[in-house]
Amino acid sequence: MTDASLTGRLLVASPVLGDPNFERSVVLLVDHDEEGALGVVLNRPTSVAVGAVVPAWGEYTTGPATVFRGGPVGEDSALGLGALATAIDSDADEPDGFRRLFGSIGLIDLEAEPAELAGELRAVRVFAGYAGWGPGQLEDELAEQAWFVVDSLPGDAFSTDPAQLWRDVLRRQGGDLALVSSFPDDPSMN
Repeated sequence: MTDASLTGRLLVASPVLGDPNFERSVVLLVDHDEEGALGVVLNRPTSVAVGAVVPAWGEYTTGPATVFRGGPVGEDSALGLGALATAIDSDADEPDGFRRLFGSIGLIDLEAEPAELAGELRAVRVFAGYAGWGPGQLEDELAEQAWFVVDSLPGDAFSTDPAQLWRDVLRRQGGDLALVSSFPDDPSMN
């Protein structure tokens, strides 16, 4: 494992990453420790409306109001990610149905009554599945330079233009990573 947890940071797929599940993906790590890592892909919206999967939450999601493909693991399950509207001082101050992960970002209990929690949230997104790595697996991929690790910004998890997120995140890094943002989809066509 790396010396420090990467929870709350972004994994941005390198153009050399060969896995089609993660091509040009931006993954928010929601957990990273010695037992492995778990994240959600932020830039893979589906055509499925949130209301078709978790009807109670359909009107509360942040646009686009579709289910996002969070990753190739557990695609038959839904994971809710939310951002609190106001800062909280401690985990004891968390609203019911919300478990803070880092900063204002946390997991939402999708079985909770949305009307009771919605006033506490500034953003909600629903993911089908997640990305997961066993012990040492992510660290091996990082050593192979399959991912760029960068800081997340508060709006990344709820971007209204997910198709552009990979380029936007890389471009704002400056230097060589900004250059990678213009890497062609198919280098053979260059």
